[in-house]
Amino acid sequence: MKPDSAPRLVGTGITVTRGSRRIVDAANLTLNAGEFTILAGPNGAGKTTLARAMANVIPAQGTVTFDGANLRDMQPRARARAISYLPQGHEFHWPMRVDSIVALGREPHADPFSQTSVKDRIAIERAMEATAIGEFAWRLITTLSGGERARVAIARALATEASVLIADEPTTSLDERHQLIVMDLLQRIARQGTAVLAIIHDLALAMRFADRVVVMNEGRIVANDTPALALTPDRIGEIFGISVNRVETPDGPLLLPSRAL
Repeated sequence: MKPDSAPRLVGTGITVTRGSRRIVDAANLTLNAGEFTILAGPNGAGKTTLARAMANVIPAQGTVTFDGANLRDMQPRARARAISYLPQGHEFHWPMRVDSIVALGREPHADPFSQTSVKDRIAIERAMEATAIGEFAWRLITTLSGGERARVAIARALATEASVLIADEPTTSLDERHQLIVMDLLQRIARQGTAVLAIIHDLALAMRFADRVVVMNEGRIVANDTPALALTPDRIGEIFGISVNRVETPDGPLLLPSRAL
Protein backbone atom coordinates (compact mmCIF):
# COMPACT_ATOMS: atom_id res chain seq x y z
CA MET A 1 0.00 0.00 0.00
CA LYS A 2 1.26 3.45 -0.86
CA PRO A 3 2.17 5.36 2.34
CA ASP A 4 1.13 8.75 1.00
CA SER A 5 -0.45 10.16 -2.12
CA ALA A 6 0.21 13.87 -1.70
CA PRO A 7 1.30 15.72 -4.87
CA ARG A 8 5.03 16.37 -4.86
CA LEU A 9 5.94 17.61 -8.34
CA VAL A 10 3.28 19.27 -10.46
CA GLY A 11 3.84 20.38 -14.04
CA THR A 12 1.20 22.63 -15.62
CA GLY A 13 1.13 23.62 -19.28
CA ILE A 14 4.66 22.38 -19.91
CA THR A 15 5.69 23.35 -23.42
CA VAL A 16 9.11 22.96 -25.03
CA THR A 17 9.82 24.31 -28.50
CA ARG A 18 12.84 23.78 -30.72
CA GLY A 19 12.82 26.06 -33.70
CA SER A 20 9.32 25.88 -35.11
CA ARG A 21 8.60 22.44 -33.66
CA ARG A 22 6.83 21.82 -30.37
CA ILE A 23 8.52 18.85 -28.70
CA VAL A 24 6.17 18.98 -25.70
CA ASP A 25 2.80 20.63 -26.09
CA ALA A 26 0.95 21.94 -23.01
CA ALA A 27 1.55 18.84 -20.88
CA ASN A 28 0.08 18.57 -17.37
CA LEU A 29 1.70 15.98 -15.12
CA THR A 30 1.52 15.39 -11.37
CA LEU A 31 3.91 13.07 -9.51
CA ASN A 32 2.53 11.86 -6.20
CA ALA A 33 4.38 10.65 -3.14
CA GLY A 34 4.45 6.87 -2.87
CA GLU A 35 3.50 6.35 -6.51
CA PHE A 36 5.48 4.73 -9.31
CA THR A 37 4.57 6.46 -12.56
CA ILE A 38 5.83 5.19 -15.91
CA LEU A 39 6.07 7.50 -18.92
CA ALA A 40 5.62 5.55 -22.15
CA GLY A 41 5.34 6.37 -25.83
CA PRO A 42 6.98 5.77 -29.21
CA ASN A 43 10.37 7.19 -30.11
CA GLY A 44 10.20 10.94 -30.62
CA ALA A 45 7.05 11.36 -28.53
CA GLY A 46 8.72 13.92 -26.23
CA LYS A 47 9.14 11.73 -23.15
CA THR A 48 12.73 12.65 -22.30
CA THR A 49 12.10 16.33 -22.98
CA LEU A 50 9.10 16.34 -20.63
CA ALA A 51 11.06 14.49 -17.93
CA ARG A 52 13.95 16.94 -18.20
CA ALA A 53 11.58 19.90 -18.05
CA MET A 54 9.93 18.46 -14.92
CA ALA A 55 13.38 18.12 -13.34
CA ASN A 56 14.28 21.70 -14.38
CA VAL A 57 17.21 20.38 -16.42
CA ILE A 58 16.04 22.33 -19.49
CA PRO A 59 14.01 25.55 -19.80
CA ALA A 60 10.34 25.24 -20.61
CA GLN A 61 7.20 27.27 -20.74
CA GLY A 62 4.60 26.55 -18.10
CA THR A 63 5.02 25.99 -14.38
CA VAL A 64 6.57 23.22 -12.30
CA THR A 65 6.04 23.30 -8.55
CA PHE A 66 7.53 21.19 -5.78
CA ASP A 67 5.31 21.00 -2.70
CA GLY A 68 3.63 24.16 -3.96
CA ALA A 69 6.84 26.15 -4.53
CA ASN A 70 7.78 27.21 -8.06
CA LEU A 71 10.98 25.42 -9.07
CA ARG A 72 12.27 28.56 -10.75
CA ASP A 73 12.16 30.37 -7.41
CA MET A 74 14.14 27.69 -5.57
CA GLN A 75 17.90 27.86 -5.14
CA PRO A 76 19.81 25.27 -7.24
CA ARG A 77 20.94 23.30 -4.19
CA ALA A 78 17.39 23.22 -2.83
CA ARG A 79 16.12 21.90 -6.18
CA ALA A 80 18.84 19.26 -6.19
CA ARG A 81 17.80 18.14 -2.72
CA ALA A 82 14.17 17.91 -3.81
CA ILE A 83 14.58 16.10 -7.15
CA SER A 84 17.03 13.39 -8.17
CA TYR A 85 17.36 13.11 -11.94
CA LEU A 86 18.88 9.98 -13.47
CA PRO A 87 19.66 10.55 -17.18
CA GLN A 88 19.78 7.91 -19.89
CA GLY A 89 22.58 5.38 -19.81
CA HIS A 90 24.88 4.33 -17.02
CA GLU A 91 28.13 5.76 -18.34
CA PHE A 92 30.98 6.39 -15.94
CA HIS A 93 34.07 7.87 -17.54
CA TRP A 94 36.40 7.76 -14.55
CA PRO A 95 37.62 4.65 -12.68
CA MET A 96 36.16 5.75 -9.33
CA ARG A 97 35.28 3.49 -6.45
CA VAL A 98 31.61 2.56 -6.14
CA ASP A 99 31.18 4.07 -2.68
CA SER A 100 32.75 7.33 -3.88
CA ILE A 101 30.25 7.51 -6.74
CA VAL A 102 27.31 6.92 -4.42
CA ALA A 103 28.68 9.65 -2.13
CA LEU A 104 28.30 12.14 -5.00
CA GLY A 105 24.57 11.98 -4.35
CA ARG A 106 25.17 13.88 -1.11
CA GLU A 107 26.64 16.93 -2.86
CA PRO A 108 23.40 18.97 -2.64
CA HIS A 109 23.64 18.64 1.16
CA ALA A 110 27.39 19.09 1.49
CA ASP A 111 29.34 21.93 3.02
CA PRO A 112 32.29 22.39 0.64
CA PHE A 113 34.59 23.10 3.57
CA SER A 114 33.70 20.09 5.74
CA GLN A 115 34.13 16.34 5.55
CA THR A 116 31.38 13.77 5.06
CA SER A 117 29.00 13.99 8.00
CA VAL A 118 27.44 11.16 9.98
CA LYS A 119 24.11 11.92 8.27
CA ASP A 120 25.82 11.69 4.87
CA ARG A 121 27.38 8.33 5.72
CA ILE A 122 24.06 6.95 6.92
CA ALA A 123 22.34 8.08 3.70
CA ILE A 124 25.11 6.53 1.57
CA GLU A 125 24.90 3.23 3.46
CA ARG A 126 21.11 3.14 3.14
CA ALA A 127 21.30 3.76 -0.60
CA MET A 128 23.87 1.01 -1.06
CA GLU A 129 21.85 -1.40 1.04
CA ALA A 130 18.64 -0.64 -0.89
CA THR A 131 20.37 -1.36 -4.20
CA ALA A 132 22.36 -4.35 -2.86
CA ILE A 133 25.74 -3.02 -3.99
CA GLY A 134 27.56 -3.18 -0.68
CA GLU A 135 29.51 -6.26 -1.72
CA PHE A 136 31.41 -4.28 -4.35
CA ALA A 137 31.60 -0.93 -2.59
CA TRP A 138 35.39 -0.92 -2.89
CA ARG A 139 35.55 -1.91 -6.54
CA LEU A 140 36.14 0.46 -9.42
CA ILE A 141 33.00 1.27 -11.39
CA THR A 142 34.77 0.33 -14.63
CA THR A 143 34.99 -3.31 -13.46
CA LEU A 144 31.22 -3.74 -13.03
CA SER A 145 28.62 -5.18 -15.38
CA GLY A 146 25.87 -3.10 -16.95
CA GLY A 147 23.30 -4.26 -14.42
CA GLU A 148 25.62 -3.47 -11.53
CA ARG A 149 26.36 -0.02 -12.93
CA ALA A 150 22.63 0.65 -13.21
CA ARG A 151 22.20 -0.12 -9.53
CA VAL A 152 25.13 2.14 -8.64
CA ALA A 153 23.57 4.98 -10.63
CA ILE A 154 20.28 4.51 -8.79
CA ALA A 155 22.12 4.35 -5.45
CA ARG A 156 23.77 7.68 -6.19
CA ALA A 157 20.32 9.18 -6.85
CA LEU A 158 18.90 7.60 -3.69
CA ALA A 159 21.72 8.98 -1.54
CA THR A 160 20.36 12.46 -2.16
CA GLU A 161 17.23 11.44 -0.21
CA ALA A 162 15.10 13.52 -2.56
CA SER A 163 11.32 13.38 -2.46
CA VAL A 164 11.18 12.91 -6.25
CA LEU A 165 13.18 10.51 -8.43
CA ILE A 166 13.05 10.86 -12.22
CA ALA A 167 14.79 8.09 -14.17
CA ASP A 168 15.16 8.22 -17.96
CA GLU A 169 15.21 4.71 -19.44
CA PRO A 170 16.86 3.03 -16.42
CA THR A 171 16.48 -0.46 -17.95
CA THR A 172 18.07 0.31 -21.34
CA SER A 173 20.74 -2.21 -22.41
CA LEU A 174 20.05 -4.48 -19.43
CA ASP A 175 19.21 -8.16 -19.76
CA GLU A 176 15.78 -9.39 -18.67
CA ARG A 177 16.87 -10.35 -15.15
CA HIS A 178 18.45 -6.99 -14.43
CA GLN A 179 15.48 -5.17 -15.95
CA LEU A 180 13.24 -6.90 -13.40
CA ILE A 181 15.68 -6.14 -10.58
CA VAL A 182 15.77 -2.43 -11.45
CA MET A 183 12.00 -2.19 -11.88
CA ASP A 184 11.39 -3.95 -8.57
CA LEU A 185 13.85 -1.56 -6.93
CA LEU A 186 12.08 1.52 -8.33
CA GLN A 187 8.74 0.15 -7.18
CA ARG A 188 10.10 -0.42 -3.67
CA ILE A 189 11.53 3.11 -3.59
CA ALA A 190 8.07 4.46 -4.39
CA ARG A 191 6.50 2.30 -1.68
CA GLN A 192 8.77 4.03 0.83
CA GLY A 193 7.20 7.38 -0.03
CA THR A 194 9.20 8.75 -2.96
CA ALA A 195 7.44 10.04 -6.06
CA VAL A 196 9.05 8.02 -8.86
CA LEU A 197 8.81 8.69 -12.60
CA ALA A 198 10.56 6.37 -15.07
CA ILE A 199 10.63 6.38 -18.86
CA ILE A 200 10.16 2.78 -19.96
CA HIS A 201 9.77 1.42 -23.50
CA ASP A 202 8.80 -2.13 -22.53
CA LEU A 203 5.02 -2.13 -22.19
CA ALA A 204 5.07 -5.46 -20.37
CA LEU A 205 7.25 -3.92 -17.66
CA ALA A 206 4.98 -0.89 -17.50
CA MET A 207 1.91 -3.09 -17.05
CA ARG A 208 3.65 -5.23 -14.43
CA PHE A 209 5.17 -2.58 -12.16
CA ALA A 210 3.51 0.83 -12.60
CA ASP A 211 0.88 2.35 -10.35
CA ARG A 212 0.11 4.79 -13.16
CA VAL A 213 1.06 4.97 -16.82
CA VAL A 214 1.30 8.23 -18.76
CA VAL A 215 1.31 7.76 -22.53
CA MET A 216 2.73 10.45 -24.82
CA ASN A 217 2.42 10.81 -28.57
CA GLU A 218 3.64 13.66 -30.76
CA GLY A 219 4.40 15.84 -27.77
CA ARG A 220 1.05 15.45 -26.06
CA ILE A 221 -0.14 13.34 -23.14
CA VAL A 222 -2.87 11.10 -24.53
CA ALA A 223 -3.47 8.89 -21.50
CA ASN A 224 -2.84 9.16 -17.75
CA ASP A 225 -4.39 6.31 -15.80
CA THR A 226 -3.88 2.91 -14.26
CA PRO A 227 -1.86 0.54 -16.48
CA ALA A 228 -4.94 -1.43 -17.52
CA LEU A 229 -6.82 1.70 -18.60
CA ALA A 230 -3.87 3.56 -20.13
CA LEU A 231 -2.50 0.59 -22.08
CA THR A 232 -5.59 -0.72 -23.84
CA PRO A 233 -5.11 -2.82 -27.00
CA ASP A 234 -6.80 -0.15 -29.10
CA ARG A 235 -4.56 2.63 -27.79
CA ILE A 236 -1.44 0.51 -28.18
CA GLY A 237 -2.40 -0.25 -31.76
CA GLU A 238 -3.06 3.41 -32.54
CA ILE A 239 -0.01 4.91 -30.77
CA PHE A 240 2.63 2.18 -30.99
CA GLY A 241 1.53 0.48 -34.22
CA ILE A 242 1.51 -3.02 -32.79
CA SER A 243 -1.07 -5.55 -31.70
CA VAL A 244 -0.73 -7.16 -28.27
CA ASN A 245 -2.11 -10.12 -26.42
CA ARG A 246 -3.15 -9.60 -22.81
CA VAL A 247 -2.25 -12.57 -20.63
CA GLU A 248 -3.43 -13.02 -17.06
CA THR A 249 -0.72 -14.28 -14.69
CA PRO A 250 -0.41 -14.72 -10.89
CA ASP A 251 1.57 -11.46 -10.89
CA GLY A 252 -1.15 -9.61 -12.79
CA PRO A 253 -1.90 -9.00 -16.48
CA LEU A 254 0.94 -8.92 -18.99
CA LEU A 255 1.09 -7.51 -22.51
CA LEU A 256 2.79 -9.63 -25.15
CA PRO A 257 3.53 -7.96 -28.52
CA SER A 258 1.99 -9.96 -31.35
CA ARG A 259 2.69 -8.20 -34.65
CA ALA A 260 3.35 -4.84 -36.27
CA LEU A 261 0.32 -3.11 -37.76
